[in-house]
Amino acid sequence: MNGSTVADRIAIATEPDIVAARSAARRHAEILRFSVVDTTRLITAVSEIARNTLIHGGGGSMTIVPVSRPPHAGLKIVFRDEGPGIADIAQAMRDGFSTARSLGMGLGGAQRLVSEFEITSTPGRGTTVTLIHWKRT
Repeated sequence: MNGSTVADRIAIATEPDIVAARSAARRHAEILRFSVVDTTRLITAVSEIARNTLIHGGGGSMTIVPVSRPPHAGLKIVFRDEGPGIADIAQAMRDGFSTARSLGMGLGGAQRLVSEFEITSTPGRGTTVTLIHWKRT
């Protein structure tokens, strides 16, 4: 994987932390030589989920680590918060649903941009979103 075996952990507590999350995702994608299109898709998904972590979760963290499933290489990005959680994940995943008067494209849009997407949430205890994006060969 071109020497990239180090995980990055970024606290998400302010708007500049969203920029730092995007930068870390870009750096890891470039190390793995993702295409420009796949890098852009990944960064867009990271931006959406980082923003949700800040706005809806009250802040949290993002961890990014290279992963492999031979012959594929990719990135696993995990967002965690200890916010109010999501009572109805299916509803939150639907396009147009928003509790913040936005377009409501965040979760569903992010899911469509990456190879694998998982969300777990417990009301009152927080949310974890896991993104995996594989390099196209």
